[in-house]
Amino acid sequence: MSEIVVQKIVRPERAVSGPWLEVIASNLDYHRATFLWKCEGLSDAQLRLRPVRSSALTLLGLMRHLQGVERAWFQRTLADTTPRFFPYRTYVTADGGEWYDESDVTPARDIYEDYLKACEESRQVFAKVTVDLARIVPNPEFGDTDVRFVLEHVIEEYARHVGHADLLREAIDGVTGE
Repeated sequence: MSEIVVQKIVRPERAVSGPWLEVIASNLDYHRATFLWKCEGLSDAQLRLRPVRSSALTLLGLMRHLQGVERAWFQRTLADTTPRFFPYRTYVTADGGEWYDESDVTPARDIYEDYLKACEESRQVFAKVTVDLARIVPNPEFGDTDVRFVLEHVIEEYARHVGHADLLREAIDGVTGE
């Protein structure tokens, strides 16, 4: 088997009470770690597998997507800056959306490091972009929203994709989580 990409992941404890921003920040980190936990111990080739016949999803494709989620919502939407997205190969889906082309040869280790960097960039701007939770930000997908909605939406993205990752991982090697 080729080299393992994601080594041992320890999920942080979540704040379940206290100041709202502390609860949100800790839950974001928990979901980030949970996604990586689903990728733990797999090789580049395994992360690229499409183990569910009816879906083109891969764990590596989800990792590429989640780095985009981090940069789009924290940097572009909340910080109003231009993120530096890694130039992954993409294609236009049947519904007019965009998804990551699995023929992209970027090594999984590089994608993993880019994902970690995107998460760290989000943590670095978190305090600045959450000073005014009622601040309205332009949002082409949902219409103008406040900061709280964006934070909730990022958690929603993780919740949905961690579910996908759980199914993909089980189909790859039978490993299940909670």
